[in-house]
Amino acid sequence: MSGHVDDELHPSTTEGYKVGEKKSVAEYADLDKEDESLARWKASLGIGAAAATGSIGEPGDTRTVVILELALIVEGRPDVVINLQEDGALARLQNTPFIIKEGVSFRMRAKFRVQHEVISGLRYLQLVKRKGITVDKAEEMMGSYGPNTHEKPFYEKLFAEEEAPSGLLSRGTYNALSRFMDDDKNEHLSFRWIFEIKKSWD
Repeated sequence: MSGHVDDELHPSTTEGYKVGEKKSVAEYADLDKEDESLARWKASLGIGAAAATGSIGEPGDTRTVVILELALIVEGRPDVVINLQEDGALARLQNTPFIIKEGVSFRMRAKFRVQHEVISGLRYLQLVKRKGITVDKAEEMMGSYGPNTHEKPFYEKLFAEEEAPSGLLSRGTYNALSRFMDDDKNEHLSFRWIFEIKKSWD
């Protein structure tokens, strides 16, 4: 975990927006049953199925969002997949750099599970530094999700395409801090990782 050393990495806020009152899955399922638009919203989150069948999750696991896997996707190359359920996965991210070829277009993909309650406004935050200086700060809105069920055991989110910097001055090692947070400012995962921009993939 980050220990909140980088206090500049927080979700953006929208003036006048207020986070709604937290409700259980059962309360959402019973809410305004005659409201068609609300019924469609609840169906899109799978709330009816979760209330009827019960959400899935590991017994005794109190987490509401479990990030299962992260992947780096570059067209024409095999995906680089990090299974975050493996022991030591986060430590390896911090100590073993990703190699990214300069100027290449890439995307990230997150695979995750939601359990116990509805998550509103899940987002991915990223802060990148080089030699202690912030060079990039990004925020990717992932959306709102109801608890997963046996019929839909996980969600996947493909992030917006990015382009690696290019040129001699851009090559080198970068340090990144990533967080998954929601509208209630709950932090579901925070980790540090490193990557290298190189002239080639070798």
